[in-house]
Amino acid sequence: MAIKLVVFDIAGTTVKDDREVSKAFQAALKKYNYHVELDSIDPLMGYEKPVAIKQMLQLHEPDPDKITTELVNDIHQEFVRQMIGFYQNEPGLEPLPHVEETFAALHAAGIQVGINTGFSRDIADTIINRLQWREKGLIGHLVGSDEVELGRPHPYMIQKMMLEGGITNSLQVAKVGDTEVDVREGQNAGCKYAIAVTTGAFTRAQLEPYNPTHIVDNIAQIIDIINQ
Repeated sequence: MAIKLVVFDIAGTTVKDDREVSKAFQAALKKYNYHVELDSIDPLMGYEKPVAIKQMLQLHEPDPDKITTELVNDIHQEFVRQMIGFYQNEPGLEPLPHVEETFAALHAAGIQVGINTGFSRDIADTIINRLQWREKGLIGHLVGSDEVELGRPHPYMIQKMMLEGGITNSLQVAKVGDTEVDVREGQNAGCKYAIAVTTGAFTRAQLEPYNPTHIVDNIAQIIDIINQ
């Protein structure tokens, strides 16, 4: 069955990320006196960020009564503030190699291109606006994790995009991302392909246990996969 929609992650998949997301996450936690190593944060980067914050607090706050919705929201707001400031001002913000060419090739083949993310929509919009992907006609859909009931690994962001695109069969959809939860999101949505890329937070060896349909080092390989 032919692919009609390819859904891509942002940081580490389509946009260059030198652990800046993890660093902002770390700094937001530190402001509230939680000191967490980057290596502990990296594996959580695909998750909806309030969920990731709660997971970190459960590991680093000995008193569970202190892990309140208010605390999680406060840390998340600090994370959002830092991320928006970074993506608005960072001169080195750029797509990863071959990303825009891959988007253009998919569009030329009549395939819809969507972006979803563990970021809230305000951060996602900041990135997409800077890169002008809408103005360039490179993407047709954008969904943030705060626009659905539950973010990854739940399938709701993909399902929302399918609804917007008029696609009823998940076997006409491919998901592409750099983390465990990207892969599991694609699997939970019933996508024909759940493709992992090695350009972000996880190595090939770290991705293999999650059984993606493919693992690629170059996002341009997506074209050959969906044409096979």
